[in-house]
Amino acid sequence: MLITNLENVPGQRIMKSLGMVRGQALQDSHWMTRLLSGLHRVLGGELAHYSALLRRSREKALAHMEVEARAMGANAVLNVRFSALAVVGGRARLSVLGTAVVLE
Repeated sequence: MLITNLENVPGQRIMKSLGMVRGQALQDSHWMTRLLSGLHRVLGGELAHYSALLRRSREKALAHMEVEARAMGANAVLNVRFSALAVVGGRARLSVLGTAVVLE
């Protein structure tokens, strides 16, 4: 399945637009990891744990969106946008939206 932030795909024609599809993910981290990340915040530098948490959330949200698009009969999702992103209290919440389409 093609998933892109483009509104159309060069050289491809949109045969049918099936509507909006969504994917959401809420990831939580272990309390010990949050404690170590808190110490790292004091020392400075990238919080690798939170970067990984966001990456996992993005992958899960995209996977959920793809499942919804396939169920509608789509072979592509266009105009993909991440609409909400938050890391609060060791939790990452991410939402992704796109338009499910059938490409030629």
